[in-house]
Amino acid sequence: MDAEGLSADELFCFLKAKRKEDFSYSHILSSMCTTPHPVAVEAHNLFMETNLGDPGLFPGTADLEDRLIRWFAELYHEPSAGGCTTSGGTESNIQVLRFCKKTKQVKEPNIIVPASAHFSFEKACGMMDIEMRIAPVDDQYRMVTDAAGELIDSNTCCIVGVAGTTEYGMTDPIPALGKIAEQEGIHLHVDAAFGGYVLPFLDHAPPFDFSVPGVGSISVDPHKMGMSTIPSGVLMVRDEHVFCNLLVETPYLTTKQAYSLTGTRPGASVAAAYAVMAYLGRKGMKALVTGCMENTRRVIEGMEAFGVNRKVTPDVNVATFDHVSVPAPWTVSYTRKGDLRIVCMPHVTRDVVEAFLSDFGESYVSHIS
Repeated sequence: MDAEGLSADELFCFLKAKRKEDFSYSHILSSMCTTPHPVAVEAHNLFMETNLGDPGLFPGTADLEDRLIRWFAELYHEPSAGGCTTSGGTESNIQVLRFCKKTKQVKEPNIIVPASAHFSFEKACGMMDIEMRIAPVDDQYRMVTDAAGELIDSNTCCIVGVAGTTEYGMTDPIPALGKIAEQEGIHLHVDAAFGGYVLPFLDHAPPFDFSVPGVGSISVDPHKMGMSTIPSGVLMVRDEHVFCNLLVETPYLTTKQAYSLTGTRPGASVAAAYAVMAYLGRKGMKALVTGCMENTRRVIEGMEAFGVNRKVTPDVNVATFDHVSVPAPWTVSYTRKGDLRIVCMPHVTRDVVEAFLSDFGESYVSHIS
């Protein structure tokens, strides 16, 4: 830090130059985040200084959080469900394992996750000294429920299923996992960080929410398909009493107990998430999701026309293919098995899809000829 500060002009000249070094979403085909909706940006700016870690000081912002939770409770078919906002799927998943471990109270707890589970579970297990048992996935990259059931023992405190896997866009057989969870008396958590904003707006989508008996909690991220500002997550629980296992005393705040993982919690991203939901409504969200799924089908159709095989037919807007390279400046990613992965987020419009397919086709044809 210099003794003398920079002028505003100097500072923002430098900051704008740094921002230009970032990749542009116009050519990013690999991210599960997207450009936030304009109403999200405006709402975020309006609530920039609010802190939900001390909600008594910000009752209006706290009410927005409650409205957001109530909206997800209805969307996920359990009006009496509770929940809280988080910084995203990682924090939500950590919170679930925190209360599962405290509820089970065994010396050597374990959880069961599919091989497709997000790496946040590995982080959480390492933090809390929980054994992570990995169930295999089938040829459609869905969790093999029989194999998951065989991993259960008296120390198992949680089973995790995924709704919209990060790599292949698949949904685990949640109803079958729900039956196992009920039979064994084990908490079933559904990681729907991505799919939780997609599946409810699709016709004939695989069931994943509280309409499935046995589902105890669901994590979802508004900063993904919800087009909110970063960071933004929501953790929904069927029975809000599970949070009692996480309560700590907060004597100097306006509320005297809290169960959140973070102390200071930004209200801005909560307001942003609420703003998008209120502005678009169910019809708007369905139109948004429908467009993303149509673009996903177009990407699959276009790639297969070039002879590049799809790996699976996804449940959500994630398309995967045999490993091939793509031309610059397009940014894609590859799964741990090396398969090409493209996520058709709202910024990946039909024009973007067609431009990518045109560039890819020209590059691919010249490469194989």
